[in-house]
Amino acid sequence: MESTFAIIAEPNRRAILSLLASAERSVGDIEEQLSLSQPSVSKHLRVLREAGFVESRVDAQRRLYRIRPEPLMEIDAWLAPFRQFWSVHLDALERHLDQMDPVPQRKGRKR
Repeated sequence: MESTFAIIAEPNRRAILSLLASAERSVGDIEEQLSLSQPSVSKHLRVLREAGFVESRVDAQRRLYRIRPEPLMEIDAWLAPFRQFWSVHLDALERHLDQMDPVPQRKGRKR
């Protein structure tokens, strides 16, 4: 089985996860929104389902897919120390920019 990061590294899978973040969707909805073929959407959904990122439920004659948050929470926890690293650097940049001389305002056009 692919690693979590290999699974989400694929752009179409990330796009599918982004769509599913807002609402449950059928394969047809995903096809339409992303302009992908049905076999391609089904393949990516299978990979995401086997990895635990999505789950499905049957609604009449269609299958609806939704995100399972647990794998994403694991990724978020793994990223936490890196977020802190960038936060420190961004805070330092903000302080530096605050200390810089302000850019003079442009005067309006003369008529």
